[in-house]
Amino acid sequence: QVQLVESGGGLVQAGGSLRLSCVASGRTMNSYVMGWFRQAPGNEREFTAAITWSGGRTFYADSVKGRFTISRDNAKRTVFLQMNSVKPEDTAVYYCAYSRGSIIETARASYNFWGQGTQVTVSS
Repeated sequence: QVQLVESGGGLVQAGGSLRLSCVASGRTMNSYVMGWFRQAPGNEREFTAAITWSGGRTFYADSVKGRFTISRDNAKRTVFLQMNSVKPEDTAVYYCAYSRGSIIETARASYNFWGQGTQVTVSS
């Protein structure tokens, strides 16, 4: 089992920045993928960004590419999502997710464990 705890959400003005964190605990593997998904009211949960734990390869949804950066701290088993130049359409609950796989996938079904989510609200 892997437990994920997100933090860092809140209210931010459009154009501002926010950094989300997610700490993993439990039985993590040597090679896995950590991702961020988001879900706005009335919408499905959608892929946002992901990073491979061993090689640090990253992949982003087109909607956040160039504005968001995913990174990790291996020693602390923490993944971050730096959100810059945020827009009102970035408002959503952001979820951290863990995949046992070693290749980045964007499908929700590819992720085995999820955090509880943290709310991000961007005001215009």
